[in-house]
Amino acid sequence: MSALPPSVLRLIETFSELPGIGPKTASRLTFFLLRGESDLALRLAQALQDLRAQTRLCSVCYNITEQDPCPICSDPTRDRATICVVEEPLDVVAIERTEHYRGLYHVLHGALAPMEGVFAENLRIAELLQRVEGGDVREVILATNPTSEGDYTAAYLVAKLRPLGVRVTRLGRGLPVGGDLEYADQVTLTNALEGRREL
Repeated sequence: MSALPPSVLRLIETFSELPGIGPKTASRLTFFLLRGESDLALRLAQALQDLRAQTRLCSVCYNITEQDPCPICSDPTRDRATICVVEEPLDVVAIERTEHYRGLYHVLHGALAPMEGVFAENLRIAELLQRVEGGDVREVILATNPTSEGDYTAAYLVAKLRPLGVRVTRLGRGLPVGGDLEYADQVTLTNALEGRREL
């Protein structure tokens, strides 16, 4: 029998499911919320409810948004002839921080990893191909992560996009191999955008 009440154990177990949060950190977070005299726990609960209730995927680019289409897809000043393909919504945030890219995005929500059961039909690849076929897209920038899965995904997309007559480029290799876009600094990302090359 545990010395902790079931509600405390449930929160510790729930926190432990988050990436990078082990049992000790989950326990510290739980007890911090219990000890807190402020309304932090209530604000956290409300923020989580709002997150689930108000966010959805943009029907155009599949980025996370509260309005559809998202603010980037709705912005008339963006270059609609260029689409930057990224693996995750955090990659959009990273590229936007550079203030260098002014085109549109397409979020795949992952990378091809057949050994882990992630195939083309599990990602937003079909939707990307439809966008390119149905629009005035001249360039697709492949900004997948410089990992084996990201490289495999980029090679797969090149094979699918080339027959559509669109220019396909990839971010320059100023990014560290094995790294994720969300952890790259602004200068590195800017250089990678400027150094993209034809595939």
